[in-house]
Amino acid sequence: MTLSRRQILAGTAGAAAGLGLPHLVRAQPGGSVLRFIPSTPLPSLDPIVATSYVIRNHGYLVYDTLFATDENFQIQPQMVSAWQTAPDGLRWTFHLRDGLTFHDGSPVEAKDCIASIARWSKRDAFGQTLAGFVEGYGQEDARTFTIALKKPFPLLPAALGKLSSNVPFIMPERVALQDASKPIADATGSGPWRFEAREWIPGQNAIYTRHAGYRPREEAPSWAAGGKVAKVDRIEWLAITEASAAVGAMIQGAVDWYEQPAIDLIPVLKGKPGIEIRNVPLGLILLMRFNHTQPPFNNPEIRRAVMMAMKQDDYMQAVVGSPEYYREAKTFFTPGSPMSTGAGGAAAMQADLAKAKAMLAQAGYKGERVVLLAPADQPIAYNQSLVTQDLLKQLGMNVDLVSTDWGSFIARRGNRGPVDAGGWSLFHTLWSGADVLNPALHPLIRANGQAAWFGWPDDPTLESLRSDWIATGDEAQQKALAARIEERAFAVVPYAPAGLVQQPMAVSAKLKGMVMAPVQFFWNIEKTA
Repeated sequence: MTLSRRQILAGTAGAAAGLGLPHLVRAQPGGSVLRFIPSTPLPSLDPIVATSYVIRNHGYLVYDTLFATDENFQIQPQMVSAWQTAPDGLRWTFHLRDGLTFHDGSPVEAKDCIASIARWSKRDAFGQTLAGFVEGYGQEDARTFTIALKKPFPLLPAALGKLSSNVPFIMPERVALQDASKPIADATGSGPWRFEAREWIPGQNAIYTRHAGYRPREEAPSWAAGGKVAKVDRIEWLAITEASAAVGAMIQGAVDWYEQPAIDLIPVLKGKPGIEIRNVPLGLILLMRFNHTQPPFNNPEIRRAVMMAMKQDDYMQAVVGSPEYYREAKTFFTPGSPMSTGAGGAAAMQADLAKAKAMLAQAGYKGERVVLLAPADQPIAYNQSLVTQDLLKQLGMNVDLVSTDWGSFIARRGNRGPVDAGGWSLFHTLWSGADVLNPALHPLIRANGQAAWFGWPDDPTLESLRSDWIATGDEAQQKALAARIEERAFAVVPYAPAGLVQQPMAVSAKLKGMVMAPVQFFWNIEKTA
């Protein structure tokens, strides 16, 4: 039986009113405790191997960065105190701030930074670009290191201050020297909080305690930049995946912050004493990602046919319901941002099912099985998947929706084999608007084959246009190149955009000083009585 929105709301309200949740929390002997319900339980610890936002947010708690992005999209020094660039732009020298220490008490040194940058640059799209410019790294003393370049790369601080996944967090050398394709198990960082590994079971609650040795910058906080002052002693991430239980915990005051309440449940939370609803800046980009290495989506004509049939309103309605929380986004860069031109979007995305069927027939689709991965405990991804399942059936495609939990989804999407050997054909996900602002940042616009993000698109033309964009410092040329990149992307379809949605958060009014950003930051927050 399918429940109506009215039935869902009524049932949730009833559950919230009668739910007692003493097992979710426990009293702590002194100190302030912030209790948080993340979008998913923390599945692993490595923010370099994974692009998952929950792991990125974990990373910002326990690690720090050399540079950081502020609320004006400007790059500011963070762990770095000063830096110099040679006149020819081929040598950069970086000096670390005094007093930086890891959670185990050891000092942060130049060797840690070098190893961390090198590991990150093997996984991240921006980092891979930087790696192509690097001649080598050098260490002048314990707190000073250099980067020698083959040719000038003026975006170097922007790369090291990247806001979102994958963030170039600084780890101890012993950790950063590990294989970049294998997740680390040691979450020792130098950030404002330490990860309590002994209290963690993957997929369940995660605990963080204040790092007394952390020395924040003196500037006011601004997104990832400025002073990261830890004002709460303990942070508990609670694995409450049942929506009604999470809402009930929020209403009862058992938790302080609910990252992604379902839009249908926002009316239950709105107006409740002591609860505030806040939108995440820049919004979230919905998208369909194809496997470019396996039939049928190794054929760009078939990818274009599916994209031609997509109706963004259907996807956004399925995710958030109300037009109050969404807008069309037939573009590969964040709508409203300087590089978002939408060139080619209107022609490629006409929501024309009949035309799409004709395109599919002309492309030679032979009834190949399409495995659609759908993480059932991720409503935003799962609801998009249900729309696509119906759409592919209407197109006459042989679609098999495989419902998984988030952990299994993460594991399976790395399988490069055919669908009969545990592989996949497509999946849905979402990305923060902060990740897709321009060609340098955007991980999913990369088309560098086996080194690309899951789906592994391979298109030298798209890669060349991206390189041209990075090489020019002229804003007008960048805009023109961004338009050419979008036109090419709508032709080769590294992924299909499905719209932009807002994801409100529910926050206790007791939390003061929250830094509202596209990333969920915990510094500067005070929990009042």
